[in-house]
Amino acid sequence: MLAVVYAFEKFRSYLIMNKSTVYTDHSALKYLFAKKDVKACLLRWILLLQEFDFKVIDTRGAENYAADHLSRLENPYENVFDPKEINEA
Repeated sequence: MLAVVYAFEKFRSYLIMNKSTVYTDHSALKYLFAKKDVKACLLRWILLLQEFDFKVIDTRGAENYAADHLSRLENPYENVFDPKEINEA
């Protein structure tokens, strides 16, 4: 949810007059605007998102290849330094 709000804030000038599609595995995002009593922070996000013309398409995690790939990405720089080398110097 925060990522969607951040993206719409960051790219506001590009998205404000255009139709957008949000592909997400967060299915509750589709029903966000129908909620009645919400917390203040969530209400601010809803008000910000209402300025844009977008639709939310729910994709399952297995079908969302980009997010699935990013979650399985390995860090090639993990454990580059041996702690013994640092302590000996």
